Amino acid sequence: MSEVKPEQSAAPLISHLMELRNRLLQAVMAVAVIFLGLVYFANDIYYFVAEPLTSRLPEGTSMIATDVATPFFTPIKLTIVLSIFLAMPYLLYQAWGFIAPGLYQHEKRLIAPLVFFSAVLFYGGIAFAYYVVFPLAFQFFTSVAPEGVTIATDISSYLDFVLKLFFAFGLAFEIPIATLLLCWTGATTPAQLKAKRPYIVVAAFVIGMLLTPPDIISQTMLAIPMLLLFELGLLFSRFYVKKSTEDEDASEVQ
Repeated sequence: MSEVKPEQSAAPLISHLMELRNRLLQAVMAVAVIFLGLVYFANDIYYFVAEPLTSRLPEGTSMIATDVATPFFTPIKLTIVLSIFLAMPYLLYQAWGFIAPGLYQHEKRLIAPLVFFSAVLFYGGIAFAYYVVFPLAFQFFTSVAPEGVTIATDISSYLDFVLKLFFAFGLAFEIPIATLLLCWTGATTPAQLKAKRPYIVVAAFVIGMLLTPPDIISQTMLAIPMLLLFELGLLFSRFYVKKSTEDEDASEVQ
């Protein structure tokens, strides 16, 4: 048996690291290009994101900036995050291009659509938060302010608040992908998930309570989509049940 030289074993590792570096650079370049195209409209973008709150503020009130540099840096921060969001399909493509060569053919057929639909679901979660949850939540918050209290939200605090909710809803909408992956890897089965449905219902409302503002409307409006998405993932999970070793070997031979 011929002895493998250290130089030969190190060569593939260096090759993978070089490819990883190149793909990371391409991802950063994509985000930078989008950012440069959007930075001129940073204030307009912030105005659009703040509209669910500003349109519901009491007459004569407005948002404020408590720091000197906040009016400049807050829209820039939002534009950077938006650039990452918009570049997400390309970022996922780069991640897919890096891991795909190490996958079997049947794994590629399963993961490729998951990568696409994960981006679609993430965008769907963000859109749901902006168009459905924010109007109801901010209407609730502005209507329960004690008498004599003037609502004047800091623009930086508002951005941090909505970004947390964007990420929360975006990740929550990935439930079908998580369900499919759990069944595909053999961690669980559709039958086992169906048996645990009552616990999942309770967990959805608990997560909704933790991730949303402290009102029953926002909590319910996150929990119900999570449950519907779980049922959707459960429906399709039967196509992603882990194969036995013999079946995998046979499919690879074919």
